[in-house]
Amino acid sequence: MTTPETAAEPEPETDPAEPGTGTGPTTGREPGTGTGSPGDPAQPPPPSPAERRHALRVLALGSFGVFVVFLDTTIVNVGFETISRSFHTTTVHLAWVLNAYSLVFAAMLIPAGRVADRYGRKRVFLAGLIGFAAMSALCGAAPDPGVLIAGRALQAVFAALIVPTSLALVLPEFPPAMRNVAVGTWGAMSAVAAALGPTLGALLTQYASWRWIFLVNVPICALIVVFGRRMLHEARDPQAHGIPDPVGVLLVAAVPALLSLGIIEGSSWGWSDARVVGSFVLGAALLPVFLRRTARAAQPVMDLSLFKVRQFSLTNAASLLFATAFYAMLLANILFLQTAWHYSVLRAALASAPGPLVVAFVARHSTRLAGRIGPRPVLLAGSVVWIVSLGALALAVGGGPHWATHWLPASLGTGLAIGLSLPVQSAAAVEGLPPARFAVGSAINSSFRQLGAVLGVSVFVAILGTPAASTLVTTYHHIWWTLAAVGFAAGVLPYAVPVRSRT
Repeated sequence: MTTPETAAEPEPETDPAEPGTGTGPTTGREPGTGTGSPGDPAQPPPPSPAERRHALRVLALGSFGVFVVFLDTTIVNVGFETISRSFHTTTVHLAWVLNAYSLVFAAMLIPAGRVADRYGRKRVFLAGLIGFAAMSALCGAAPDPGVLIAGRALQAVFAALIVPTSLALVLPEFPPAMRNVAVGTWGAMSAVAAALGPTLGALLTQYASWRWIFLVNVPICALIVVFGRRMLHEARDPQAHGIPDPVGVLLVAAVPALLSLGIIEGSSWGWSDARVVGSFVLGAALLPVFLRRTARAAQPVMDLSLFKVRQFSLTNAASLLFATAFYAMLLANILFLQTAWHYSVLRAALASAPGPLVVAFVARHSTRLAGRIGPRPVLLAGSVVWIVSLGALALAVGGGPHWATHWLPASLGTGLAIGLSLPVQSAAAVEGLPPARFAVGSAINSSFRQLGAVLGVSVFVAILGTPAASTLVTTYHHIWWTLAAVGFAAGVLPYAVPVRSRT
């Protein structure tokens, strides 16, 4: 257990982990070692009941902070049709309400972690919550799509301040043996929030207004700020100097933005249109520019040395793939229920609710299971359940509504797959890193997940296009099969990592 003072001290310079092992420096209380005793003077004393209660309160604050951020990645989904009618715009153009948030969020997460290390994690966390609430109010009052998209982009800047600082504030409060559980709980809240977003959004849209999709954040953020000022301890890294390379930050956003632009607009502009081709070519060309810039910058936006740890690099790749499938599925399912089965907003939300309930239950236990048997079997099981569930959806669901017999089993299955996958990916990504790298490692993993959200929305919009009523169901079948394959690949990918010894 660390105190506020020791939490702020720099960690010793150590190699994060040996490539291929997925492990870092170990102590007698590291998960999986089974060594160390309370009487060993080299080990920290066990936490007192008061320290345990304080750690749980900090975990609750950090988890609710990340909950409100990831809630906003999907809460807009169910309001798409309503917002589109309100502003007299199309689904394709409205996709940028989602992607503006995810793109800026992904680009700002890593530099935000560095800013927090320098200026104080508590200070940056609370500032992020205040700014997030203010930008949520701006979105709720937006008079046109342009202001809404701009508000979403600014909202994402402050969201990026919340996520890495929330985890960095939580982890020092827990002994090493409990950090996997803490990370798992934190990651579970992000998964539950993303899965619950469409249901909560529908309830707000049906009984209030789509504007409350954004305004609901204001009181939640206010409560976290009030309790956070009293309960959180300030911590910073004295070795953190300078600000991340601003050109690198722009490149992080530009590459996926250009690729997303080409994917989203390809069906309407034409895949051979110069604007589409130019977006793809420029996006691909800027990727090596970003890598070269990052390798040479005095204050790089991303620490590329972390990717030498194979578990870290492959888990992030798996997070990207699964997030692509996950976020696309959330948007696809809610729109299918409204357009193909002609469900109301509220009925579509209630029809989608069983999946998030399963996520909430399974996510509480999946990281503990991964701590006992390792993350790879859990991730593989999640991917198998995923492909079976979406495959069943594609094979069984037709134009007529058969919710109980066709939709519900698939919804429960995808909820199980999400609960097995997202929290375990969050924990596995930082498992092999020393505590000093938790914040930046978590930020990189969250960035990859948000880039997956951008790709998922873009791919969904591209495949969907503007189908005729006669081909609508078949088009969704193609979407579900595509997402099934992508999500399954995410569970198989970690098996490229050598098995870690647990002796």
